[in-house]
Amino acid sequence: MTRTYSDEVGPFYTMDTVMEEAQRCLLCLDAPCSAECPAGTDPAKFIRSVRFRNLKGAAETIRENNALGGICARVCPTERYCQQACSRCGIDRPIDIGGIQRFVTDFEHTVGMEILKKGEKNGKKIAIIGSGPSGLQAAASLLELGYEVDIFEQAEKAGGYLRYGIPEYRLPNAVVDREIERIEKLGATFYCKVCIGRDRTIEDLKNTYDAVLAAVGFSAGKMLPMFEENEYAETAVEFLARVKANEGKEEAPDHALVIGGGDVAMDVATTLKRLGTKRVTDVAYEELSEFLASEKELEGARKAGVTILDGYVPEQVDKQTVTFKHRHMDAELTITADKIILAVGQKPDLDGLGLEGKEKAGEAEGYETADPKVFITGDLALGDKTVVWAVRKGKEAAQSIHKSLQERGSRL
Repeated sequence: MTRTYSDEVGPFYTMDTVMEEAQRCLLCLDAPCSAECPAGTDPAKFIRSVRFRNLKGAAETIRENNALGGICARVCPTERYCQQACSRCGIDRPIDIGGIQRFVTDFEHTVGMEILKKGEKNGKKIAIIGSGPSGLQAAASLLELGYEVDIFEQAEKAGGYLRYGIPEYRLPNAVVDREIERIEKLGATFYCKVCIGRDRTIEDLKNTYDAVLAAVGFSAGKMLPMFEENEYAETAVEFLARVKANEGKEEAPDHALVIGGGDVAMDVATTLKRLGTKRVTDVAYEELSEFLASEKELEGARKAGVTILDGYVPEQVDKQTVTFKHRHMDAELTITADKIILAVGQKPDLDGLGLEGKEKAGEAEGYETADPKVFITGDLALGDKTVVWAVRKGKEAAQSIHKSLQERGSRL
């Protein structure tokens, strides 16, 4: 069956089938799956609730540690984390933790549960720059602690990479909208189409708010120098954002070349096939054993009909023709394509934010900066660049701000 751009990826559980999957759980005393969740969600606990048909309890467990539970259920590479640790791996196959979480959070939305609760106001205000996953989670955590939160987003709508980077078939914007709506109901105020550094300065925010949290993701795509002036080449970030904004209404090339071996490259390749591109070739620097893409993403690209060639480095480009050489073998590869899309990494746009050194490179340990009123989170902080890790960093950054302001208040 040919899938269109907007056809969401399954599995799609019913109450009966999700119960069957939950009943496969061994109810491990030490719950290794829960220990492996970066966001601190407790899969063992919410699966146990599902087994007893307590879907409200399951939803409460999920939201207790993850304000973006419905999003993570769809995009988290669970095979790297909770499902890899599942005790059933040694018997047959791991529990489909992501699928169960998705069923629970969809049910939560369908019946109108409101689980997140705003804390008692403490009189302090926080500004968050960026509305990607880490900024959204930090906002929810701070609101639950009693802070007022204003979120500044330079794009037309909130959501950051969730809205503009992850394809519709993996993460529908309707799901992004409803998760943001939950945070708005908690009391967050969003200011979209406001660029900090252009429309307002970081100094202005520091003078207006008790703390400023920079949650700016790595939202700009990198381009290899040899492709910079090539009219047939563009970055994966540009391509994915345009296709999602146009709801899949994109003229499909006959043959497309994708360069990269991560999740973004697989998103691009699979998106091209869903748009109707006849031939999609993905060429990666990494060999298959080194691929950064998740197993789910890689398998999805293969099932879509993408040709994947590993271990090659681009050596020369002439308009639509790229010549590659293999890293370890005496082998050369030349491909001519109608479109060339590079998924070779991303970088932040930090103009006007006053961040330096490791903070700009996404290698800073912790969430504080040299300025006591400015904090960082998300891609700017050390750690994996997945959505579930962004949630973890958002929670930890909120706690860092809370602790700092409490200590500052105790010294006054």
